[in-house]
Amino acid sequence: MGAALARADGIEVYRRLVVAGFRRQARYRMAMFAGLATNCVFGFVRAAVMMAAVHSAGSFGGYTAGTMGAYVWLSQGLLGALQFMAPATDLMERIRNGDVAIDFLRPVDVQFSYMATDLGRAAATILPRGVPSVLVGSLTFGLALPTTVGPYLLGAASIVLAVMISFLSLFLVGLVGFWVVETRGVRLLYQTLGTFLAGLFVPVHMFPAWLRTIAHATPFPSMLQAPIDVFSGRIVGMPALEIVGTQVFWLLLMGTLGRIALAAGRRKLEVQGG
Repeated sequence: MGAALARADGIEVYRRLVVAGFRRQARYRMAMFAGLATNCVFGFVRAAVMMAAVHSAGSFGGYTAGTMGAYVWLSQGLLGALQFMAPATDLMERIRNGDVAIDFLRPVDVQFSYMATDLGRAAATILPRGVPSVLVGSLTFGLALPTTVGPYLLGAASIVLAVMISFLSLFLVGLVGFWVVETRGVRLLYQTLGTFLAGLFVPVHMFPAWLRTIAHATPFPSMLQAPIDVFSGRIVGMPALEIVGTQVFWLLLMGTLGRIALAAGRRKLEVQGG
């Protein structure tokens, strides 16, 4: 009974962290509006370029006008949740100034607590920023979206996995701060490679075979291309389940690497800081 109560209390703590992350992000209403405006502006530019390519070729890398529209506007809608362009996270700053030592003393897991907060933050960006972006795209360009419930349910799970993989990858980048003084270069490299290999500029399916192989050897396609393919219904059935399975693999791998790096960083902190 005691163990069950302890688990319930632990779950409640992380639930509250999710809610806290949501409320914290929801306070920045003007920033949300600015993000939505930015999403729409760049969405129009990207959609115009991609649609021109589709119409000139009839079919562009297997994409039609409708599926290309879905790709463009879903990717725009997910950008805020995935934090590819995000500034330094709280964890990075706390590692830099040493406040992370306090995090290690708290009775919650450092990795899980930050991830719970980030899930709340992501939810707060998808609702007022992501959903309206997709709605704007649907009204202006027309999107090929599923007519059954299945792809939406599996797509929602894929989006949650994508947000978690994105957080764990950025969490791992932030932990570099235990060993280097300045992490901006590492973050810039992450942002540049991440946005490209995730399929933000062009779908990963349109990469040359050798580049597509490189991309799939990284977690980046599972952050953006995967949830778009599943949610838009471009890939259904067993192949869609395989995509989600690949996301689960990257989730476990990045989470494990993060825990190893966090433990190593804590040892370094204790040795140097006492």
